[in-house]
Amino acid sequence: MNQKIFIALTMYLTALIASNTLGIKLMPFIFGTHLSVAIFAFPIVFLMTDVIGEVYGKELARMFVRMGIYCTALFIGFNFLANLMPASPDFFMRESYGQIFGLSLRFAVASLVAFAIGEYQDVFSFFFLRAKLGGKLFWLRSNLSNLWGQLVDTVIWSSIAFAGVYPLKVIIMIIIPWWLFKFGMGILYTPLSYLGIWLLRHQEEKT
Repeated sequence: MNQKIFIALTMYLTALIASNTLGIKLMPFIFGTHLSVAIFAFPIVFLMTDVIGEVYGKELARMFVRMGIYCTALFIGFNFLANLMPASPDFFMRESYGQIFGLSLRFAVASLVAFAIGEYQDVFSFFFLRAKLGGKLFWLRSNLSNLWGQLVDTVIWSSIAFAGVYPLKVIIMIIIPWWLFKFGMGILYTPLSYLGIWLLRHQEEKT
């Protein structure tokens, strides 16, 4: 495995963990809707598997997904232990810590389930479209597979993360704009996907 694949894997896992830990914060959006601040990091996760799959094939893309699952599961374990340990009386942020990272634990579990299903759906649909289109039109294959994979991920994640926290109406108002905005961010990141493909293929040609 060459250095650029390790760099890509690092970016992939960093974006995933950032989504899990920062996603607790909601920001206002248009028409009274809300978005998680994870919106800036999470589209990178889906795009990265498309880039890796385009250059190196399905097996390495699936390996990235497995690494993401293992990393999220390990984070959940550490988070559980951290919240299980009693806080020192001198730790003045113990209530805030529990509120933030207690929810992050729930978000991480939601992310693990949604991520595993959504990412495998993304990889499957990407290579299904690749076979149908003869390996052409990467931008179309990537964005269509992301549209489907992110819908699956968003519905599952929001249902687990926010059930009992927000009413159903609010959850729906989170799912729809969040899904569409993630898709929109993915479209904006598409030129970076082409750059990533070029860099990885250039490395392969040099070696």
